[in-house]
Parts: sequence; structure tokens; C-alpha cells
Amino acid sequence: MNTAPRSACVVGGGIVGLAVAARLLESDPERRVVVFEKESAIARHQTGRNSGVLHSGLYYRPGSSKALNCREGKALMEAFCAAERVPLELCGKVVVATDEAQLPALDELERRGRANGVDLERVDAAGLFELEPHARGIAALHVKEAGIVDYVAVCERLAARVTERGEVRTGLRVAALEPGPDGVTVRFESGAPPEHFDVAVNCAGLHCDRVARASGLEWPQRIVPFRGEYWELVPEARHLVRNLIYPTPDPRFPFLGVHFTRMTDGSVECGPNAVLALAREGYRWRDVSVRDTLDALSYRGFQRLAVRHLSMGLGEIVRSISKTAFVRALQRLVPAVRAEHLVRVPAGVRAQTLSPLGALVDDFVLQKDGAVVHVLNAPSPAATSSLAIARRVADLALQP
Repeated sequence: MNTAPRSACVVGGGIVGLAVAARLLESDPERRVVVFEKESAIARHQTGRNSGVLHSGLYYRPGSSKALNCREGKALMEAFCAAERVPLELCGKVVVATDEAQLPALDELERRGRANGVDLERVDAAGLFELEPHARGIAALHVKEAGIVDYVAVCERLAARVTERGEVRTGLRVAALEPGPDGVTVRFESGAPPEHFDVAVNCAGLHCDRVARASGLEWPQRIVPFRGEYWELVPEARHLVRNLIYPTPDPRFPFLGVHFTRMTDGSVECGPNAVLALAREGYRWRDVSVRDTLDALSYRGFQRLAVRHLSMGLGEIVRSISKTAFVRALQRLVPAVRAEHLVRVPAGVRAQTLSPLGALVDDFVLQKDGAVVHVLNAPSPAATSSLAIARRVADLALQP
């Protein structure tokens, strides 16, 4: 007879890791659960620098893991925030086509959204003006159920749930999770004594591939970090954006494009662009890791991606170093935005998995290796989907 695991650890104190830990405790309150986070506090990287959008499932291929987990996760997140009194607002967003060339892509988004059960409406220029008077476009999708949420507050409440019966240990970097016949040995970079658990989950985000390989998993794909840089509207310019204004994405390119996001505190962020980060936690150009830079530049997958999208990449770099160029990109959606309306705010870094062929791995990726589950790709909408992803991961971890 199989015995359910009585102890589990999770590597990574971001929203996915904390959600997994909370789920493992929820399924068995007597189970010993420990979260290991290398920073001095939780949610310091991708989660803490998230744009705060509660995604609807509009963009994702119907039937994909992203689509299914986003829809389920959104409902779970709404219920969680209501129960825990975390700020959340279903404010809606518009996805705007600024010229006729974008209409086929907008049509495809509408098809996907309806197939995924998203509450949306197609509007013309007049309808867009009623929703966002300062936005410019010839057509738009009004995604009524899109929202905004404070994901750091979500993490704080998840951590509180975990610490009621388990532990969140900060300042402890995991080097490897070594599966064996009777569980998992956790080894630390600090030289702290190894610890043993029945099962373990790798939610290390920007470092998940390195933890996986150090743990003995053969994984040909690689995390390549892309920095997303943001500006914020000064208070007197916030009236230019009521809620969320997004461009119609160009299907030829791998990133969404700059957009406007109202946050739960009333501020409005503008961005992001997408440039190669010169460190896995490279939030500024001057944040450089020789190891991380060489790791990315020497990877065949990145080389192929860079060649394929050279002009787009150069444009992103120009917008990174030129405020004027960034403003021009924003003005395609909201012409009234001016350079003096913008102040720079902290950037984020996206942990993007690339295949050796140079393709951005689009869907969530979970890999089980003995008693270890590795979360190897969890890009947007991972925050929205986190509570649903946690159910999948916990079920996988607890399988014999």
C-alpha cells in the first residue's frame, strides 16, 4: 500500500512556490512543509515586480495549459482575494487595433477569447472613446472581466497560511534537489547541513533550469532573462488612462508590446519593453553577471531567436535607452502622453524558457523526476494562474 508523503519542501518564495506550499498543506494539514527562499523576504523577483494584472485568458490557444489554468486560476484568485481581503478589482481592459492591418489579429484574439469563455465585446472607435477617451484606435476588444490585483499582498497571505502549520525559511539558497529511493536530499549552497524530505518542488523561477540540472535532470532548454522596463504616469496625467489599455499583439513577434496598466493603488504603469538582461536578476543595464551573459549569448536557442527577430530586438534596445522612443511607442495607443508625464519605476525580469531551436516556450512546463517536480516554465499569466498551477503541481508531487 502506498503511503502519502509526510514531508515536502518547495524551492522559491514567489507566488507559485507559496501557492504550491499552501496547497500541500491544504491537502494534509499534518504534512511537514517547508519553503526555502534565497532572498531575505518573499516575492522579491518576478512576483514582486509584476504588473498586477488579473488576466482573463484572452490570448491563449484554446485547450492549452495556459488557457485552462488561467481560467481556473482567475476564479480561484478572485475567491482567495475576497476571503483574505486582498485588493482586487475587475476593472476591464481594451485591446486596441490602431490600423486596418491589425484587424485580422484582433479577429483571432476575439475568436480565442470566446472559445475560452472570456466575457468580451467588440467595439468600434466610438465605443473605444466611451471606455478610454484618450486612446486611439479603429476597433477594440473590451475584455470586461480583466482585472488588477496586489500580488505581493497575495503572497503575504499565502505565506501566512503556510506558516500556520509549516515554515518559510528565507536567506537559504538551494543548490540541488537529489532524488533517491526514499525521498529527496536538499543541498544548500551555504554549506548548511543537507535535509531530507519525501517530495520536493522546484519553483526557483529565474534559476529553475539550473536547479533542475544540478539535481540531475537532463533538460535541453534554458532560461534566458528578459528585462521589462516601466515608466509611470505622474499623478496629473493619470486621467489619460481609466483602466488597462493594450495593443493588438503582432503575431510575428514573441512579446506583447508596451501597454498601460492601472494599479490597485491608483498609479498607472506604462510598458514594458523587452531586452536581454545581462544577469538573471539584471534589473538595470549596469547589473551584469559574466556567467549569466555568457550563458545566454552562447546558447544556440538565443542566437537563433536574436537573428530571427533582429529588427524587433534593436527597436527594444532603442526604447530602453531613449525615453523619446519609448514615448513614441506609447503614443500609438494614447497620443496625449508626453515625456514630461513619465517617471521611471523599477524594472522586472521575465524568466523565459527558450528551446534550442530559438522558440519561446509558450505553455507552462512541469517535469517530474522521481520525488521531485520541476516547474520549468511559468511565464505570464502564472500569477493569475498560480492557485490552479499549484493544484497540478501538488497532485503531481504526491503521485507515487
